[in-house]
Amino acid sequence: MHFARNSALAGLVVIPLAAAQTYTTCNPMEKTCPNDVGLDSASFACDFTKGKSALASWSAASGTTLTYDGTKGAQFVINGKNQAPTISSDFYIFFGKVEVTMQAAPGTGIVSSMVLQSEDLDEIDWEWLGGDTTQAQTNYFGKGNTTSYDRGTYQSVSSPQTVMHTYAFDWTKDQVQWLIDGVVVRTLKYADAVGGKNFPQTPMRLKLGNWIAGDPDTNAKGTIEWAGGETDFSKVPFTMYVQSVSVTNYNPAKEYNWSDKTGSYESIKLIDGTSSGSSSSSSSSSSSKSGSSGSASKSATASVKSTAVISNSANTVAPTSSISVRKAQVQGSAAVVNSSNSSSTSTASTLSSVISSVSASATSAAASKSSSHSSSSSSATSSQPAEQTANAGVSNTVATGLVSIIGAAMAYFIL
Repeated sequence: MHFARNSALAGLVVIPLAAAQTYTTCNPMEKTCPNDVGLDSASFACDFTKGKSALASWSAASGTTLTYDGTKGAQFVINGKNQAPTISSDFYIFFGKVEVTMQAAPGTGIVSSMVLQSEDLDEIDWEWLGGDTTQAQTNYFGKGNTTSYDRGTYQSVSSPQTVMHTYAFDWTKDQVQWLIDGVVVRTLKYADAVGGKNFPQTPMRLKLGNWIAGDPDTNAKGTIEWAGGETDFSKVPFTMYVQSVSVTNYNPAKEYNWSDKTGSYESIKLIDGTSSGSSSSSSSSSSSKSGSSGSASKSATASVKSTAVISNSANTVAPTSSISVRKAQVQGSAAVVNSSNSSSTSTASTLSSVISSVSASATSAAASKSSSHSSSSSSATSSQPAEQTANAGVSNTVATGLVSIIGAAMAYFIL
């Protein structure tokens, strides 16, 4: 979540989603960082109606204290200024589906959020403004790029502050989909994010939080306007509820390694993991398995690349291959002639011998030409005479051979 820190943006029709939970402790595009801790199973489920035990795989931000409701789950409560209860998963996923059943917090200037974020600040967002009772907002960022704030959209949803809904991201290397109660409401294709440059594509962790965007003491004018106005703290508490979380990790692994500083999904290596979904097979370990449309697409891409290499190789060896084909055709013709008149075996054999002799002579002459050409590379002055001599040798050999073939053929038909 990124928000405009400059009030000059206040007049723009934008969705400057906020940055309360957006930060990185080590950006792998800038320096070597520790591997990301992965979710090494294909799925993860968390039921916050069970109480504090559900926090086993989560870390709470400083100042965060959650309470629990047996029906609605974890309560992210804002009771005053400078509060932003937030939790983050202790693991990262590398492409997957995340579903959160929750109820947004009410209150003008209050923002409830569900965010996937990576260490190089790739990001996928769901956010709810406390004063907007009919919509939710979606957004995304690639590598922390905030050069524009026109990537967000508003999606209709009924009473998000009083009704539980299930919000989801379905994230593959090819696209991101945002869903509400199982229905896709937005799709972002890889190619549509500046040709993939701004497409979220590196291992991400889930962050859930409730924060204040309507406090003039801590927010710019543009942020406050986006959030719907200033927060009235006489109306506390502002509570966001999270009932449950479900995660499907398309590439389970113990760790994710950034093999370079490109920020590309192709640079991510799985440590002790397998691909069970949408990751590129090239970025997975040798034990990776394909099985989703994403993997199939990557395999297809790899096939195209391989085909291109083969095509280039074929062009390189085409002259040799053509010579081989022509030679086989000549030999086949000689065999047909030989079998058509058994009484002329000797003459046909002579014809075949002449052909073989011509072929051998031509090959020898060509080799001589090649040798002359090779020698000429060290002396530009002598290269032309040497090549002309070689060419003359080839021409003479071929001419002599053709005369011999014609003579032998005439003798064959006369006989």
